[in-house]
Amino acid sequence: MRKSFDGLTGSVRQLLEGDPMSGDLFVFTNRERTILKCLWWDRTGWCVLGKRVSRARFQLRGSQLQQELTAQEFYLLLDGMLKKNV
Repeated sequence: MRKSFDGLTGSVRQLLEGDPMSGDLFVFTNRERTILKCLWWDRTGWCVLGKRVSRARFQLRGSQLQQELTAQEFYLLLDGMLKKNV
């Protein structure tokens, strides 16, 4: 989780084969799912949001490399409440 703007945009392009300037929000977690970073382009520049939890883990559905979340699911993820099974 050492990557910032350039590293995260490179990951979007190479690993996800996506366009980081598409307007989508890209969410990354570490293996332990205790750190979450979000990357998005807001038409004027890059934005990165980071969050680290100390007594919990971010809950995602399954183990796919790429997942699509609704806005509600994203907010629940940030609150540490998203628990979905595949």
